[in-house]
Amino acid sequence: MRMIWKLVVYTLMATLFITNIPQKVDASVSVSARGAVLMEQESGRILFEKDAYTKKRIASITKIMTAILAIESGKMDELVKVSVQATRAEGSSVYLKPGEKIKLEHLVYGLMLRSGNDAAIAIAEHVGGSLDGFVYIMNQKAREIGMLNTHFANPHGLDDHEDHYSTAYDMALLMRYAMKYKKFQKVTGTKVHKAPNPTESWDREWKNKNRLLTKYKYATGGKTGYTKRAKRTLVTTASKGDMSLIAVTINASDDWNDHIAMFESGFKGFDMAEVLTKGSIKINNKHYKKHLYLKNTVVYPATEEEMDLFSIKYKLDKPSEDWDRKVGHEEIVGKAVVSLDGRVVKEVPIYYDGVPEKKKGLFESLKEIFLSIIGVRING
Repeated sequence: MRMIWKLVVYTLMATLFITNIPQKVDASVSVSARGAVLMEQESGRILFEKDAYTKKRIASITKIMTAILAIESGKMDELVKVSVQATRAEGSSVYLKPGEKIKLEHLVYGLMLRSGNDAAIAIAEHVGGSLDGFVYIMNQKAREIGMLNTHFANPHGLDDHEDHYSTAYDMALLMRYAMKYKKFQKVTGTKVHKAPNPTESWDREWKNKNRLLTKYKYATGGKTGYTKRAKRTLVTTASKGDMSLIAVTINASDDWNDHIAMFESGFKGFDMAEVLTKGSIKINNKHYKKHLYLKNTVVYPATEEEMDLFSIKYKLDKPSEDWDRKVGHEEIVGKAVVSLDGRVVKEVPIYYDGVPEKKKGLFESLKEIFLSIIGVRING
């Protein structure tokens, strides 16, 4: 007889003990920046912060958003016709020429490595149809990422608008999003890039302004920025072992050393703890037994003091009356909730592997009995 289930949550608690985690980050770490944040890339956990949520001018680190929108546009191989307006951009430039045609990909390199404001405008006009159209897309993407204290007014970060701002935390969110793209990783980590020069016999050669790529051995990318009003701004990334970090500073007089100090404190004070391992999950439930699994391993940065503070809850939806007809291969049937010291830090879906065995009707049961009597194997 089939039982009628109510929609409830089945909870199983399991406490995990995590070992071999280094000492906590040194609380004495200080930075020159007015606003700063250090974020672990995989989890998004904040490892260090200083006035990270105050809106400030951000200068050319704005171009991280411009670059990622160009990459997401799918037009990287298209030729961009450079407008007169683009060539008249103030500040840093890659010296584009009016009317020249250049691949969007090259413009992105010029944007990120040399901080070309002319490249920013050319990209915006091509991808967004106009400067205003592109700025609209920038703010739309910011909301999508969760940059709640950010507003873009241009694609380059120049101080030509009063309502162009962000926070150290929001810029870390943006860099975390951008680093998911392999193309962005390649561009931001490139030290030198060559692009064609339409009126000369030699190619343009752009060297990356991000000195951390040569100054710090674990550096993997980033974007520099400066205006008179914003002062020095910087976003960089670094990887060591299985840990990848994002550092942001705004209005910093000693930003290179600020970033190195933050990275070193993060690498020394935290380690990537494996909280959940991908694969099958053992749960004592007659409906799901031997059929549940996780697709991905869950890791989270933790200090030595946090080694025994992780806990896991497996929350499963109990099947309804027609569950056996609905559930199929790789159906999500619940979630694993990871908590650190009682605070939820990660949730991942739990999958059911395989279609549940349907209950046999009277005809099927009689058929099996008959076949077994005459010696015919049911399964082959």
